[in-house]
Amino acid sequence: MRVFETHSAEETLGAGRSFAAGLRPGDVVALSGSLGSGKTQFVKGVCVALGAGGNVSSPTFTIVNEYPAPFGTVVHVDLYRIRSRREVAELGLEEYFTDRCVTLIEWPEIVADILPAEYVEVRFEHGAGEQDRLIGIGRSGA
Repeated sequence: MRVFETHSAEETLGAGRSFAAGLRPGDVVALSGSLGSGKTQFVKGVCVALGAGGNVSSPTFTIVNEYPAPFGTVVHVDLYRIRSRREVAELGLEEYFTDRCVTLIEWPEIVADILPAEYVEVRFEHGAGEQDRLIGIGRSGA
C-alpha cells in the first residue's frame, strides 16, 4: 500500500483528483477511516476529476448519492448508519458494480463480503497536525 500525506482539506481534495486519473468505469473503491479523516473531501476531488456533476456532499443520511459523469455515474455510498445485513440487502449495492459506474464506499467493512473480487482500498488516518492526513492506497481482493 502506498501512503501519501496531505496537510489541508485542499490537498486532500487534490489527492482525490490525482487518484481519479487511475480509475475506470466499473471500479469499486473502499474508503476506510475514522470520522473527519478526509474521506468525503477525497471523494469530492475524485468527482471533479471524473467530470461528475452536482454538489458533492456526504451521503450520511441519504446513504447513496449518484452523480452523472461522462462515462455514466459516480456513486458515493456512506454506510456509517447501516447496522444490519437486511439494510445492506435493501440498498442493492451490487447493482452499482457495473461498467457504467465508479462506486466509492465509505465504511465498507459491513459489506466486505459482497465487494467484487478486485477493488481499490483507500485508508485514511489523522496525521500529526490538525489538518494532516495519511492516505494509504492499494488494490485488494484477487
